[in-house]
Amino acid sequence: MAGTTIDIEDTIDPHALAVDISSRWGTWNTARASKLEEWKELRNYVYATDTKTTSNSKLPWSNSTTTPKLTQISDNLHANYFAALFPQKRWFKFEATDAASDVKMKRDIIQSYMESKINASDFVNTTSKLINDYIQYGNCFATVEFQRKVTNFEDGDRVVNYVGPKLVRISPYDICFNPVAAEFSDTPKIIRSVLSLGEVQRMVENAPDKEYMAGVFDKMLGNRGAAKGNEIDLSKSQGFIADGFSSLSDYYESDYVEILTFYGDIYDTKEGKYLNNRVITIVDRAYVLANEENPSFLGRDPIFHVGWRDRPDNLYSMGPLDNLVGMQYRIDHLENLKADVFDQIAYPVLKIRGDVEDFDFEPNARIYLGDEGDVGYLAPDSTALNADFQIRELEAKMEMMAGAPREAMGIRSAGEKTAFEVGQLMTAAGRIFQHKTAHFERVFLEPILNAMLEVSRRNMDYEDTAKILNDDTGLYFFTQITRDDIKSNGKIVPMGARHFAERAQRVQNLTTMYQIKASDPTVASHLSGKEFARLLADELGEPALFGENIAVSEQLETQKVVTEAQVEFEAQQEEQAEAGMQELQAPSQPPSEEAPQ
Repeated sequence: MAGTTIDIEDTIDPHALAVDISSRWGTWNTARASKLEEWKELRNYVYATDTKTTSNSKLPWSNSTTTPKLTQISDNLHANYFAALFPQKRWFKFEATDAASDVKMKRDIIQSYMESKINASDFVNTTSKLINDYIQYGNCFATVEFQRKVTNFEDGDRVVNYVGPKLVRISPYDICFNPVAAEFSDTPKIIRSVLSLGEVQRMVENAPDKEYMAGVFDKMLGNRGAAKGNEIDLSKSQGFIADGFSSLSDYYESDYVEILTFYGDIYDTKEGKYLNNRVITIVDRAYVLANEENPSFLGRDPIFHVGWRDRPDNLYSMGPLDNLVGMQYRIDHLENLKADVFDQIAYPVLKIRGDVEDFDFEPNARIYLGDEGDVGYLAPDSTALNADFQIRELEAKMEMMAGAPREAMGIRSAGEKTAFEVGQLMTAAGRIFQHKTAHFERVFLEPILNAMLEVSRRNMDYEDTAKILNDDTGLYFFTQITRDDIKSNGKIVPMGARHFAERAQRVQNLTTMYQIKASDPTVASHLSGKEFARLLADELGEPALFGENIAVSEQLETQKVVTEAQVEFEAQQEEQAEAGMQELQAPSQPPSEEAPQ
């Protein structure tokens, strides 16, 4: 009957393990409440169009202009991080750890397979979003999944869209863990996601343990039917309210399902069992939808994290912009204070003393003053107009403290310098930037790439195609590969950021040495042109450019084509000449006479 109060505990009949995991999510999420507020404040400043949506809205100024300095620093860091991480096509390589795996064909197959999957799975664009998290939140999280995207049509046709490993971004708001653990890989983790009822039903239908999951799904639907039209005791339902919903009734009346996925070790108090390295899926904060052993060969959960500025005893790191929010506040404060002073100068406040008749403030207006009457301006102090100097100094400090020097934008610092001094200053100015990109690559991208290779080895039950470069001919060929072809002892190492600066320096040094070789014959006789070509092609990441005596072979090939074309041209000329001679030697025919009528 409508309006009846139901006992939520008896109606839901929750699983003890699900309640325990949901309680952990609530505890860990509450513990980071202050951090979430910091993220929200920073996000408001980065995407603000005026100060009305930021903490500057509390100031009593009439102007609300915001100077998007934090936004500019964020965009500058993102552009430079991205360029350093992916400087060329081949930005990673496979390093074997035994002789059997250190075979050139084996390495080429693994690298080519990973290159094709990275290009097809939108890896670079996903990494771009993760770099934004790295800059704005100071923490980025990701996982690796094996996806099978296949489109089935009604007429029976089947199109394979993508099959292989995929990098998946996890929002910092949707993951919780023990922040005081020693290592991120050791702490249990809970990931929150919100799906529709249809998506959960599809998950149930494709699951191996279909009968059990179908029973849980029926309970979910039954609880939603019981809650509709009835009142629920708020004090008893508090533990079952999903984030983002005001009450349990609102949650049950919606078409969405909150899913909490637990990764790690946990003790089941009801069963009295210690569950090691498990993946447990919780729905409605009440039911265990799935409880499986983590199938990864890596011996850990496939969730990865990197922080911009690590804290000694807290896994939540600081970001490059966290310490700059106050300076952004100060810049907006000074900018709007200066604008208000300008407004007061342009539209000054009138000071009226004594007996003065009413008047209109306009050009050529007449003001009738009584005894001791006076009208004047309250001129503001113009010292505030010098705020530009403070704003400029604050902006320069913000760029320097974020590790984004002005030289990174192509702005040259003042003073005359030699080429060596410029290079030395650029290297020193970008040292923080180089360290942070290398840290992102070493701590985050490297384990992700190896997890993608591991999940492919575990789930690959088909033949795939790899595009491999033949270093001898410089041509590509396609080959069919299986799971055995990508099984080897070794790891994938990204080399983009770690060698970005030093590679640019080596290319510059090689260019300088080649200029000396070309200008000084006494030096040229002691330097190998072949080694120059090979090193330069390797440093540029284009090994197909190099080939022993390839220029001689290409010149011979070109000369051969030129000779064949010349012979063909001469043959055509001879044929045309013979045809002309035949026309000249042919007897002329007299004109025919018409018979008389």
